[in-house]
Parts: sequence; structure tokens; C-alpha cells
Amino acid sequence: MSEPGTLHIVATPIGNLSDISQRALDVLNQVDLIAAEDTRHSGKLLSHYGIKTKMYALHDHNEKQKAQYILDRIAQGENIALISDAGTPLISDPGYNLVNLAREQEVNVVPVPGPSAVITALSAAGLPTDKFMFAGFLPVKAQAKANELATLQKADFTCVYYESPRRILDTLAAVSESLGPDRELVLAKELTKHFESFVKGNAENVIDWLNEDQDRQQGEMVLMISPNKQETGLNPDAEALLRLLIEELPTKKAAAVTAKMFDLKKNDLYKLALSWQDN
Repeated sequence: MSEPGTLHIVATPIGNLSDISQRALDVLNQVDLIAAEDTRHSGKLLSHYGIKTKMYALHDHNEKQKAQYILDRIAQGENIALISDAGTPLISDPGYNLVNLAREQEVNVVPVPGPSAVITALSAAGLPTDKFMFAGFLPVKAQAKANELATLQKADFTCVYYESPRRILDTLAAVSESLGPDRELVLAKELTKHFESFVKGNAENVIDWLNEDQDRQQGEMVLMISPNKQETGLNPDAEALLRLLIEELPTKKAAAVTAKMFDLKKNDLYKLALSWQDN
């Protein structure tokens, strides 16, 4: 009886095809089968790199039914890669049922890391990243959306959502209503593509920017909502620096450096840092 194979979870580019890793290319070339969210879409990526591995459609509508078929092939010794249309599988993409079942059956699951719209957006947004939450897509219905946004009123973390072009204006209006007109946001769109854009400001600023050109309302979007600054009374950049420094320096020194950088009172920062350590 042959040794069981491996399920590889392979991240693929979110826009720029050059962002794929050499390891991902090697795996996609070497596996026996690629389970793809959309074989026609992924076929373009594979064709670009001359990858001839056979594909098998695995998407939201058939995953529960087909997951065991994939795992049975792995049990027979085949190595299979899972990819989504773009980015890292399972991050608001199919794959949960397959990977969950694989873990239950003690199948070897190996991640092949790479692009993710969440991390890509956060890295260039200029919002605090020491603590954040990715929450997928906001609810479609207005009341459910308002209820979820209301939970962020006192949030001390950056919250990240995916949003569709047809809903973005309504979502921004809901953010303003639920969290106040001054809550800082960053909208990232078309990440790694030719028309990649970041716009930072309050909801009204972002709405105005989108309305200046109808083309700006197209494409894939990541909406990031800043923490509530009133929770700490501290500039989020200063808070981020202080949190970073206290991991490397004595608390008093970290407070002093942060105070000097942002013209703040070091005693207040020291007390704040101590309060974090007590929690």
C-alpha cells in the first residue's frame, strides 16, 4: 500500500502575477492534481507559467460533496494542491470544509504562504497593525450591517473588511452613522494591479474620492477602520510605537522614547504601558 500524500494550501497572486513564489510554482508543477475554485480563472495563471498539472473544480457549491473525494485520492498516495481565484485559500475563499475534514482524518496539510489582500492592505495603510481583526464581508442587509459596525464603537484594534464595488458607498455611509463622522478609514483597491489606490480619511472623504471618478468604484476593495482613539486618548501611531518598544526596551525607556517622538508626557505613557502589562 502506498504512503498517503499531502494536501498543499497554495497562495497565488492577488493581481500581479509576478508575486507568486518559487515554492508555489514548484508545488503546482509537482502535485498530481490542483483543486481550484474556478478552473478557467486559474487556468490563466497556470498557462502563464507553463504549468500543465490537471485541475479539478472545488468551490463553494460542491466543496462539501467533493472534499472526501480529494482526501481519498490523497490517501491513495497522490499529492494535491488547493488554490483559490486569488490570494490565500480559506481567507474568505473556499477550502474550510476540505481542510477541516483533512485535519479530522489526520491528513498531512502543508501551507505554502504567499499573497493575501488583508496583509497587503494593512502593510501600506498607515493604521495600527499591532492588533487587528479581519472580519470578511460585512452583512448585506442594512440593519445587520449597522449592528456589526456598532460593535466597533470602542474597538482598540484596526478592523479589516472586504467590500464589493456595488455596496461600498452604502457601507461607508453606514460606518459614518454607526461610528461617527470622524472615524479614520483607509480604503485600498485593486491591490498590486495597475490602478492600485489607497485613500485615507473619514467616511465622507472616502465617499468624495470615490464619487470624483466612477471608475474608482470598480475593482476589489479592502476597507480598514481605525481603532477608537478615545479608548486610550493616544495617537494610534504613538500607541503602536509604544507597544513595539516595550517588547524590546525597559518600560520607562520605551515611554521616554515614544514621548520624545510624539511630544507627549512620558509619565502618562509609562502608566499606560504598565496598565497593558497588568491586563
